[in-house]
Amino acid sequence: MDRVAIIGASMTQFGKRDAWIRELLAEAGQSALADAGISPDEVEHLYVSNMASGEFEGQTGVPNALAHDLAAMPAYTARIDQTSSSGGAGVYAAWQSVASGASDMTMLVGGEKMTHRTTAEATDVIASLTHPVEYKHGVTLPSFAGLTARLYLDTYDAPRESLGKVAVKNHKNGLDNPHAQFRKEVDLDTVLDSPIVADPLRLYDFCPITDGSAALVFCPESVAREYTDDYVVISGIGGATDTHVVHERADPTTMGGVVNSSEIAYEMADLEPEDIDVAELHDMFTILEFLQSEDLGFFEKGEGWKAVEEGVTDRDGELPINTSGGLKSKGHPLGASGVAQVYEIYKQLIGDAGERQVDADVGLACNVGGFGNCVITTIMESR
Repeated sequence: MDRVAIIGASMTQFGKRDAWIRELLAEAGQSALADAGISPDEVEHLYVSNMASGEFEGQTGVPNALAHDLAAMPAYTARIDQTSSSGGAGVYAAWQSVASGASDMTMLVGGEKMTHRTTAEATDVIASLTHPVEYKHGVTLPSFAGLTARLYLDTYDAPRESLGKVAVKNHKNGLDNPHAQFRKEVDLDTVLDSPIVADPLRLYDFCPITDGSAALVFCPESVAREYTDDYVVISGIGGATDTHVVHERADPTTMGGVVNSSEIAYEMADLEPEDIDVAELHDMFTILEFLQSEDLGFFEKGEGWKAVEEGVTDRDGELPINTSGGLKSKGHPLGASGVAQVYEIYKQLIGDAGERQVDADVGLACNVGGFGNCVITTIMESR
């Protein structure tokens, strides 16, 4: 089977945008077409990763509208919704469309418009992905995060400061990302003194509400060579789910979807965790960086916090994590986040990450839906 390549990518400015979802999607789509050097009529499949355009702004039918706005007709279109891992699910769908031979040129655009809604309204839209038995009790994802963070700290004797250092690290990385929502450094005292949201997590342990979009262009590797020498290949990809009701898990500090999806991706790529040079993880809350880094096999269970304390995950460390700034600094427009993770790895592997550049030939992106309810892990390699 011909390997699937990514030959173009784009990312809009993340943050509070004076634009609606159709405009955001078109902005990223046009830039990705230009980056790949292809015309709109070459696109055979067009996927849109989006969780809640209907709920957030009453806009549905966005894939068909995007095909019109980009002049990409008569491309097949589909919307991919897998809650906050919609972007990663879109990457999987785009990969499948090319790997199966159904399309020789596929584009994925992920986006979300959120900031026009209040924090309470946005939180309620996102909380609707929880199981009804939990939702009716007012459970939100931040509350899951606080409960899990307390369990992790107590179980593994981790200091509260270690979570704060994730926020400090990712804000520092985001400073060099021109597309990031928050391009400012924060110190540990600022993080630890910020208002409590869900004990022990404070304001700076959470990602912001964000508008934005990102896009990728996929094709068989044999086709990629006709367009560019600067491409990456997806060597492994896997998706998995975990219990919808979080309290049914044997160990809430283990994300089964991360474990299972990464095992599939590693096996497909014929690689091990130690082969990964750079990773983008879904740090919607700081505690998730610990959980994912362990469940992906980078560190032993309960040791992820030590890696952060020792600088292993810094940009100049042994395994840089979230060189983009992560969701924490870059922002989290739900449908775009998983696409933007792959955008960052793509940029790192072709050597075009600017001030964020690290030495990397193999990268991994892990996009999480809900509180680990569904996960996609993608491994990419430079050509």
